[in-house]
This record gives sequence, C-alpha cells and structure tokens, in this order.
Amino acid sequence: MKNRFIYLSLAVFVFSCSSPGDKKRDARTVFKYNEMGGISSLDPAKSSTFENIWGVNQLFNGLVEMSDKLLIEPSIASSWKISPDGLNYTFHLHSNVFFHDNDAFPDGKGRKVTATDFVYSFNRLLDAKTSNATTLLTNIDNKNGKGFEAANDTTFVIHLQKPFTPFLGILTMKYFSVVPKEVIEKEGEDFRRRPCGTGPFKFKMWEEGSKLVFVKNPNYFEMEGSDRLPYLDAISISFIKDRETSFLNFLKGDVDMVSGVDAINTDEVLTTEGKLKDEYAAKMKMQTQPFLKTDYLGFFIDENQPIVKNSPLKIKAIRQAINYGFDRKKMVKYLRKNLGKAATAGFIPPGLPSFDETKVKGYDYDPDKAKDLLYAAGFPGGKGLPEIWLATSEQYMELAEYIQAQLAESGIKIRIDVQKASVLFQSIADLKVNFFRKSWFADYPDAENFLSLFYSKNWSPKGFNYTHYSNPQFDMLYEKSQSELNDSIRYDDYQKMDQLLMNDAPVVPLYYDQVVRLVQNNIEGLTSNPMNMLSLKRVKKK
Repeated sequence: MKNRFIYLSLAVFVFSCSSPGDKKRDARTVFKYNEMGGISSLDPAKSSTFENIWGVNQLFNGLVEMSDKLLIEPSIASSWKISPDGLNYTFHLHSNVFFHDNDAFPDGKGRKVTATDFVYSFNRLLDAKTSNATTLLTNIDNKNGKGFEAANDTTFVIHLQKPFTPFLGILTMKYFSVVPKEVIEKEGEDFRRRPCGTGPFKFKMWEEGSKLVFVKNPNYFEMEGSDRLPYLDAISISFIKDRETSFLNFLKGDVDMVSGVDAINTDEVLTTEGKLKDEYAAKMKMQTQPFLKTDYLGFFIDENQPIVKNSPLKIKAIRQAINYGFDRKKMVKYLRKNLGKAATAGFIPPGLPSFDETKVKGYDYDPDKAKDLLYAAGFPGGKGLPEIWLATSEQYMELAEYIQAQLAESGIKIRIDVQKASVLFQSIADLKVNFFRKSWFADYPDAENFLSLFYSKNWSPKGFNYTHYSNPQFDMLYEKSQSELNDSIRYDDYQKMDQLLMNDAPVVPLYYDQVVRLVQNNIEGLTSNPMNMLSLKRVKKK
C-alpha cells in the first residue's frame, strides 16, 4: 500500500501539469522517453549496457567527460596533468560538488565530494563481483593498494604500471563515476535501484518494468552562463517493449524522443532514402550522424567447450562462407532505409581515425566464394552440413530472417532461436550459445575499445571476448599498441589486428550504425554525438 501511495503521489507530480491556478506546477517540465531494452542497474559499476549508461549519465559524474565533438573535457576534475613518462595522472577537483541528499548522510544532506571518494569508487571497480570494469584496470600500479591516491581533499592521483594512451578516454566511461561509501554501505546490493550520485538529476522512484523517474538536482555544480543546470524539472522513463506501441506513443506526443532505427516505424515516417516524409517533417525533428557502433554476428569458437566440439562453426571456412553468403548493402538499404553503412571493411567502424577501407579488407556478397568454401570444408552445396542455430532477440528477427534466406541459397541452413534481450545477453556472457547477434558501441573513441573484444586475456565471462578468439599475433600487436605514443604506428597496428580478425572470421560484421533520433518540436538543446550518449542537463522543453 505504501508503494502504491508513493507511485500515485509521483504520478501527480509528473503528470499534473494541467492543474488550474497552480502556475508553479504548470511550469514544470518533464522529459519523457521509452526504453524498450529495459534498465537492469543504476549503479555505475554495472553500466555495461547502453540502456544502463543513459540512466547512469543523468545521475552521476566522473573526473572527465566526452564532448559531442569527442573531446575530453573537465567534469568534477577542473584540470589534470599527465607525467612525462605517462605513468601518473594527477587530477585537481572542483571543491563545490556535493552528493545528492540521502538519509545515509548526517541530517540527510549530501556532503562535499573529496579525492577520497574517488579512491573508494575506483577501488570498488577492482572487485569482479561488483563491477564489469575490472579488465579496464589491469594496468593500474596497485602495489600496496596505492594505485589510487588522495594527495589531499582536492587532488586525486592514478598510478599506472606502463603508459596506456587511451587511458584518459577510458575515464570518461560511466563506470568511473564517483559514488558515496555511506550510501553503498547502507543500501548494499539495492544501490542498483536506489542510487545516489552528484549528477544534474537525482533518483526519485523506480517501478521496475514500468516507470523510472529522476528529478532536478537543485544543488548541481555546473552552470551555463548565469543559469544553474539542469533546466528540466524531471525525467520520466517508461519501459514499453513493443516497438509499435512505443512509437505510437511518440506520434501521440506522449514521449519526447525515440532513438535508433529499431525503435522507429521507418516505413511510416521515412522515405526510402532515409529522410522524413513531408507530412512528418513539420511535426518533428530528425537527428542523424555516424555512430561509433558495429552490429555483428559472433561465433563462440573455443573448441575446449562442449557446445563447440561438434559444431561446424569451429571450421574457419564455414565462418568465412557465412560472411560471403549474404548481401549487406541490400540489407542496409531495404531493412534500415540506408541508415548506416554495410560493414565490408572490418570490425572497426568509420569515424575512428584508424578506419581505412583501402587497408582492411572484409567481406562483401560473393555466393560463389561461399560455395567454394563449403566445398573446401567438406560440405559441397551444404550437403551434410548440420543446421546452424542463430540466437537473436525479437527486435532483430527481420534481419535474422533476411540472412537466413540468403544463406540458404548457398546451402547453409540457419535455424533462428529468438530469446528475450536480457536472456540473450546473459546466454552470450555465460557461453551458452555459439552463434549470436550482438553489437558493440564505443565506450571511448579509440579503436582499442573495439579490438579489446578479441584479446585473449579478456575472455568472457570475466571479460568481453564473447567469441573466445585467441591469436598470439593479435595479442602481441594489441599489447604493443597500448603503450605506443605515435598515432600513425598505433593506427597501423590497429589495422593489422582488424585484418587478422577478418581472416580468422570469429565474427560477421553486419553494418556500421548511425545515430537516429526523432524529437518533438518543443524540445530544445538536445544534441547528438558519435557515441550516442544521452545528456539532458542542457535540454529545455517549451
């Protein structure tokens, strides 16, 4: 009964903008969006999914953040210095940043953030039971537990074992947000659903699977001119899983934004060229730009695992045949309205400086090569080749059926295994499927982030190498590139690694994605960026 009262009270706050005579209440602005994929945690230590990251980004801050132009900018750190040898990072913190009010603090008032809070927050990430970020911290020089150091209240120092060029970019990831020890100890595992941060918005309520609400943090430290951010009064997130229902709510004006091709009824509102139809152009705004994201099919190829021992997918020629056996360009044209680019030049997407389709040769549609590879593998025309199961979520069923139909023409029979998105995510991490649809988006704008998926020391379930790909030459180049300060040499190493991946075919790159958002006309200040990060602190709603 108590929970019901809280929910109803909140509903009054969020939706009672029409109360006559209450001008203050009428002026409140709520930004609403639907999250079809669901949110599993609001703890930064668990911000490994796109949906979680968007939520966490409204509630928490780190030392630094990534701008829309992919430049690293100050956040809680006002400035920083990297030692000449690249081993020590010293951050000077703002002295006016406070945690949100919480009962864990004296008198319930949020206290000031100090360097000790960052020591606690970063050390917490070293625990694999708590965090998904442990593989990002293997280079910390943690002798005697002093990899992270508070020199004083406003000076935080990180010590590395060896130089790592992308490290500052890594610190923009939401994992590295500051969290309060008192609230973590008070909430325990429930911190995931009752978070406390420093961000422009603070947690209000969450009915999992139904509604999540954040409200304005009146004590937020960032200013825009003479105005204190944020401008919005609240954020309301719904969790409708059905695309048609979700999109209809947008057309009715019940939500302010939809994001991603898979959340939009493209046949309804877009032309074949991927532009807004005339009848919708005056009703909404469309934002598009390249997205540092690669959608792919992955093969689990660890032959020591029972699921792989008797699978034809352990044969490289079969994996290569699948890569050649369908037309990516038609897939992007007809299934995605040309929003995105066929992934024919490796795993690293365009937008990163190391991308070069003249140097990395991937796979284009070539059914004759697919048939030749099947013959070489001992399955002429697909004869004797067992049926191959492809695990995907319902959201990507149409894409899976397209690939299924085209591969059948070469003699490769695919059975589609549809799983709930959350179940599929866990199945892949737990090594329970050996052919699956997945995507990877940049956590920070460096190709190392994409290549880390194939480093042998990052094998899942502890790391993100879901294919269990292992190649000594790849590992050697990967380790060499991490400490290489010369950009041109490092990019050359990245390209060599990408080519090795294409040759060994542990994955089937599908397309390089594109940021696509439809936004209501009364929304101002909502920007997009190549990492598709959602930042609402500067958004206004008229």
